[in-house]
Amino acid sequence: MTEEATTVRRGRPPQTQEQAEEVRARIVEATAAVFTRNGSRGLSVAQIIEEAGLARPTFYRYFGNASEPLHAVLDASNDGLVGGIREALAGTDEPVQLGIRLIDAYVDWARGHGPMLRPLFAELHDPGSVVSGYRERALDDIRDLVRKTFGELGRPIPAPLDLDAALHVCEYIVYRLTAGSEPGSDPDPALASEARVTMIRVLLVTLGTRDDLAYAMELPGLFPDP
Repeated sequence: MTEEATTVRRGRPPQTQEQAEEVRARIVEATAAVFTRNGSRGLSVAQIIEEAGLARPTFYRYFGNASEPLHAVLDASNDGLVGGIREALAGTDEPVQLGIRLIDAYVDWARGHGPMLRPLFAELHDPGSVVSGYRERALDDIRDLVRKTFGELGRPIPAPLDLDAALHVCEYIVYRLTAGSEPGSDPDPALASEARVTMIRVLLVTLGTRDDLAYAMELPGLFPDP
């Protein structure tokens, strides 16, 4: 047996692309779990590899530090939210239904996060957190989508403060709605219904017109009877 053959046989068998992607996904999933418990400031390679059940050298084959898989977690979160809202805003040209579809997209996004919404929400306004920059980029993308859609429909473009108020109320309500549940699980139906109605009312008042409010007044269950 040649020396070359011996070396090849003793070496680590090469991973397939599928196996490599599975290990990478495992690290990212473990990072999300640690981030959920401790936030971005409590994230470390030691905690990630313990959560993932992997050796340290395996981690460093895919990522250079603990921040890199967190970027992957936050990228996926932003892409899911912005993509869902983009699809929702393209689904109708009726203004009130447009707002309702936007809210449902927010709730669907939040349902997949569960307790991870806690650090996402807590660090949104922390300039020293990597989360803040990611969340602001997502909100910027959503602002652009809303303004573009309003312009295409010939509606008045929302004032910046009105739009920010509407978005931050949606952020807070979906946090309250889903932060206590496990990722992928449905929130309490009664609370979900109440939260949805609250968000619709806020969007109508901050982004709607008199005609929108008149239309909404005819929708059952949206406003209490006098």
